[in-house]
Amino acid sequence: MKPIQSTPNRTELVYRAILDEICSGALPAETHLKQEELALRLGVSRQPVQQAMALLKADGVVEEIGTRGLRVAPLDVAAMRHHYDIRAALDGLASRRAAERVASGRTIGRDWEMRSRTLLADGQAAVDARDTPRQIELDVALHELIYEASGNPLLADTAERNWRFLRRVMGEVLRRGESPRAIWEQHAAIVAAILAGDSDAAESLAIEHDLLAAETLAAALSATPKKAIGG
Repeated sequence: MKPIQSTPNRTELVYRAILDEICSGALPAETHLKQEELALRLGVSRQPVQQAMALLKADGVVEEIGTRGLRVAPLDVAAMRHHYDIRAALDGLASRRAAERVASGRTIGRDWEMRSRTLLADGQAAVDARDTPRQIELDVALHELIYEASGNPLLADTAERNWRFLRRVMGEVLRRGESPRAIWEQHAAIVAAILAGDSDAAESLAIEHDLLAAETLAAALSATPKKAIGG
């Protein structure tokens, strides 16, 4: 980890730094998280580390281990499936509504197509660079862009709790499940359906995209010795 520079929102940066290492696999499941060591590595005091740990615990990413402190939580496959079920419903709705707005002639933002194309290109570049945290960051950004295009301001806020849990899961998907390049090809297909105003295709592609991620990860984990994934 690189030391974090002084900032008014240091807790959020510490949270992101630790989560990035969990998502990338640098901090695997069951890793004992020593706050003093993390603070030293990040160049911060213990307070923002403690606050970040509280957030990660609330997200289900870390857990208590009795009197020993905290560790990276083993991946809960059942919880993962539940979160992806909710995400699939929300992403399907968002994609359908976005495509319906295009089909009806209502604007989804004059620069929306350009922003979506940029995110798709950046996503492929992150795949080429094998930068897992960057792929996750761009994946979330693309889905947030689709929520924006839906015209429903409640979708992004409703999805946020799931995203906090799924950011960690997505790291596992990228390492164990689907091909990262295939994931961005799926993203491109969803964007194309939205821009074509094809609401049925946009919805079905978004749902398939999410549920396939859950299925492939569950299959990969079932073929992996339990100790290798924690638990």
